[in-house]
Amino acid sequence: MKTTFKYIWTMGLTAVMLTSCHRDLLDPSPQTSISDATAFDQPYRVANQVLSLYSALKGGGFYAGRVLVYGDIKGEDFLLEDPNLVTGADVWTLNPTNSATAVVGLWSSAYSVINQCNLFIDGMNSKGTSVVGAAAGNNYIAEARLIRALSYLNLLQFYARPYADGNGSKPGVPLRLTGLKGSGFSDLARSSVAEVYTQILADLDFAETNLPLNYATALLNTTRAHRNTAIALKTRVYLNMQKYDKVITEANKIVSTTAPFTATTGVNHSLAADITTVFKTPYTSSESIFSLPFSSTSGDIPGTQNGLQSYYYPVASGLGAIYSLNPAGIIGNTGISATDKRRSFIFTATTGANAGKKYLNKYPTATPADYTPVIRYSEVLLNLAEALARTSTTVVDVRALALLNAVRQRSDPSTTIVAATQQALIDAIMTERRIEFLGEGLRNNDLMRLLQTIPAKGTAGAKAPTDEGYIWPASANEKSLNKLWVD
Repeated sequence: MKTTFKYIWTMGLTAVMLTSCHRDLLDPSPQTSISDATAFDQPYRVANQVLSLYSALKGGGFYAGRVLVYGDIKGEDFLLEDPNLVTGADVWTLNPTNSATAVVGLWSSAYSVINQCNLFIDGMNSKGTSVVGAAAGNNYIAEARLIRALSYLNLLQFYARPYADGNGSKPGVPLRLTGLKGSGFSDLARSSVAEVYTQILADLDFAETNLPLNYATALLNTTRAHRNTAIALKTRVYLNMQKYDKVITEANKIVSTTAPFTATTGVNHSLAADITTVFKTPYTSSESIFSLPFSSTSGDIPGTQNGLQSYYYPVASGLGAIYSLNPAGIIGNTGISATDKRRSFIFTATTGANAGKKYLNKYPTATPADYTPVIRYSEVLLNLAEALARTSTTVVDVRALALLNAVRQRSDPSTTIVAATQQALIDAIMTERRIEFLGEGLRNNDLMRLLQTIPAKGTAGAKAPTDEGYIWPASANEKSLNKLWVD
């Protein structure tokens, strides 16, 4: 049975890597379809299909913005301004049904990306690697496996019980590892949470071994997966699993022993001197381990109900944004000084019905949209700090405190965080994560991986780990098509 592959019609990968790089080489142009009979016949076709996997990842229902938004609005730091179910009102109130836009859309988007990765991997194994050679073939497969791992990680974070609940023994999601070319192949039992995590780590281990150390330009180092991308993502995965010794092992590969903390192999990652530059053109700071680019090209615009700007940043009057910042949330924390650079991400409406309300302006650009951050070096530093603090045999781990202060003092040089006890240090790290990653989709995951209650906010009540709605139900579409699905 023949299927159709869609790919970005840009320069082949070799040309991209060897020539001076321009933004349009990584952004999709009008798509062309080819039969699977010829999709792996030429090196340029294989290379273009790799780029199409990144294009799928940044689709409207996924990393164009929605997956980050859902991860934040489940938490307590945003307030709902527009009770629209299409834009996540039921996510904010913590009661989406299995037919909700968010539940169906995110499930569909993630599995669509997974299937495209599977089809590509299948094609490379059957033909593509022989066309491009073993080294390039493994490089391309590694990119596909990293994207697949990231997609499965997002599914676990919304639709499955946290790993800490039963050490991964609870039902996870169907683990699809073979490409589907048509209907009639939907029946697949759920794998356990642990089994899905095992596959995620296998994909990331393969990626670490086979991805390049770096690329020729800062743009490619930001928007294409490389060795350090896989390592950084593994620190997030192991943190979710509360395998803190593994977090330390992985992070130590790309974090120096002492300050100033940098990656000494692969891409030379470090904290940007000014955090605001991370979210501005050209979006390619040393801190940006992996981000997804957008342009004004047709088909490469997130759209008003997908992009981060439309959810968080209002017009000057204060109208237009769907979520404002909760005054009782992290922005009300008295530990954030008035001179902290991250306070510049807070916009206060001055006129109109929403005058006085505060909004997030990390993503103020609509067209072309701001890059979506997937993982930054500051997260790796705080992941390592938390792992060290939680495993420390001393009262306060010195390196963990230094890592924490590196992140804080980058934005607020006048403040030095002190901690008298191990728990005080852990609490300070968790607070810093809320400040540093506001609007980057990590809050819900930080609550759930620790089996913490999702706090109340506004008119929405709290959700304890045992409450219905703590995790999302599976998509109604999956349950109707997959005869082996069991709740």
